[in-house]
Amino acid sequence: MGDVLAYEAELLGLVREYLDFAEFEETVKVFVKECKIKGKSLPKPASVSSRDSKTLPVEKDLLTAFENGEQKVFFQLWEEHISSSVQDDDPLAQKLEFYLHIHFATYLLKHSMGKPDKAEHEERISCFKAYLETKGAALSQTTEFLPFYALPFVPSPMVHPSFKELFQDSWTLDLRTRLEEFLSLTLKARQTPRLLTLFKENGQCNKEMLQHLHQQLVESEHRTMTYLKQFNKMQADYHNLIGVTAELVDSLEATVNGKMITPEYLQSVCVRLFSNQMRQSVAQSIDFTRPGTASTMLRASLAPVKMQDVPLLPSLDYEKLKKDLMTGNDRLKAFLLQALRWRLTTSYPGEQRDTVLQAYISNDLLDCHSNCQRSILKLLHSKSEVVRQYMARLINAFASLTEGRVYLSQNPTLLRMLEERLKAEDKDSLTWENVLGALQKFSLRRALQSAMIKDGLLFWLVDVLADTDCLSDYTLHYSVALLMNLCLRSAGKKVCARIANHVLRVLSDLLGHENHEIQPYVNGALYSILAIPSVREEARAMGMEEILRCFIKEGNAEMIRQIEFIIKQLNSEEPLNDSIVSDDEEEEEEEEKDHDIMEADLDKDEVLQPQLGELAGEKLLTTEYLGIMTHTPKTKKKLFPCVHQSIDEPLQRPVTPGYHRTV
Repeated sequence: MGDVLAYEAELLGLVREYLDFAEFEETVKVFVKECKIKGKSLPKPASVSSRDSKTLPVEKDLLTAFENGEQKVFFQLWEEHISSSVQDDDPLAQKLEFYLHIHFATYLLKHSMGKPDKAEHEERISCFKAYLETKGAALSQTTEFLPFYALPFVPSPMVHPSFKELFQDSWTLDLRTRLEEFLSLTLKARQTPRLLTLFKENGQCNKEMLQHLHQQLVESEHRTMTYLKQFNKMQADYHNLIGVTAELVDSLEATVNGKMITPEYLQSVCVRLFSNQMRQSVAQSIDFTRPGTASTMLRASLAPVKMQDVPLLPSLDYEKLKKDLMTGNDRLKAFLLQALRWRLTTSYPGEQRDTVLQAYISNDLLDCHSNCQRSILKLLHSKSEVVRQYMARLINAFASLTEGRVYLSQNPTLLRMLEERLKAEDKDSLTWENVLGALQKFSLRRALQSAMIKDGLLFWLVDVLADTDCLSDYTLHYSVALLMNLCLRSAGKKVCARIANHVLRVLSDLLGHENHEIQPYVNGALYSILAIPSVREEARAMGMEEILRCFIKEGNAEMIRQIEFIIKQLNSEEPLNDSIVSDDEEEEEEEEKDHDIMEADLDKDEVLQPQLGELAGEKLLTTEYLGIMTHTPKTKKKLFPCVHQSIDEPLQRPVTPGYHRTV
């Protein structure tokens, strides 16, 4: 009862607030009357209304201050009514506040009939400078706002090309509209009654928490079993190592006293260091009569020993799997696509992953060997966004492996399907991101490069990269890397020559992008297209050398050397080399095994989570789709050795961002 009395006034206020919001006017009167009769303290009601069409008083005051240029009044109200969390964490609020400071800093220049009051104008400029040095400093790395940091130092901004737009009525009207929309959303969101907020948050939070805890429990059990196996093996190895160490110490002591150690004794000690499967081969491969052979061979043998304990995953019933992927409901399809991807991305690199991929290919999981109308790949066009996304993720995982790319390339329609999805999906969706990732990995294969160039993908890529604000880090990396890979081909260079000015402007903008990880691909693309004389002429006409020399001052040593190579290419007078033109007729070259990189982004931001009692991942596959053991050893195709180039030069071979980071 004591707890109730302590919070009674606040609880009564919550009830009153909700009744006001729901417009129970008569009930409110009775409630207030009874509280007075019983002597209960009732807090003053907050101004809560469900009628969203009404403009709140504070919103009206802020808009009036904006129109009248009352800077101090406006920002005092802004600080009072816009929560600090919104100001600090909401990018929309931060950008809007920046433009509002510009509005007030230039207000007198726009609205004074004659010359503006010098003292007041200087005070406004000082306030803007102070903002740029404090809260506004966070946006100093953003291309959109960078020019405005020079505004306080420009004597006549009204005639300056970079700032003329600020003094047009359309700019002010647009800013007012954005302010009004922001205030409407932000201030009205705060008017939701606290009782309703508490109910919604508590109910939804409990449901999500249960699902999250259930998922964590499943994952924890799986990790516990794995760690337990590892612990038992380490414990056995530890005891074995202690025993061997004790014997070796005794042997050292014996040699100090002049006793000889026989090769047979050394052989017996070495054999004990390995598991049963390795003992015979190790014993036979080491020549203990040659000095240093034992230690060298033992070190070389340690790497394969570690992989001996990685089990092969159970075989699956692929006929049933493919049937359910075609005829099951969308949720089941998504869970199956997720589980199949996880089996590939979470398997150990080496025999385990190779066996998983080989099973997928030999059972034609994605119908790449089939000409039937009802192909699994048609899930890329599913009405369910989740199914499309998870299909794209699985294709991206396949494309991350050399053998997977070979398998996917055998379907003549897949490339066109991916290109269609790339142009149909929203640029901020994970489906778009994974389709782009798959296409970039496809561009490691010459035949697919040629097809992409022929389909006009270069034109589309250049347009996308002209506006990078809507691209995530992943899509930016893979877009630029795809552009570079296509520019390495003579057909790609010729396409770029047709739109030389547009391509060069996009690449020069990307050179200054805040994400420095894309620079090697930008440099590679630029170096490549400058082999065409007409592109070099266009680049010289637009002052490309001066632009490049600006970046030499800011770049690291590796980038500086690459840019020097680009400048050398820019200033060369060599005609177009005939051998470059003929590169399209070369046969498909072997890919490098080093390009087999499973990036973590393949499994990021999973939108699909199992509910209580629902199967997912490996548990779903081994419970519902267990097949007869059909694992067969895979004969590895001999791959050409990796061809490396100096890091001083721009990239001149197709790569993926995942591979380039690893290198």
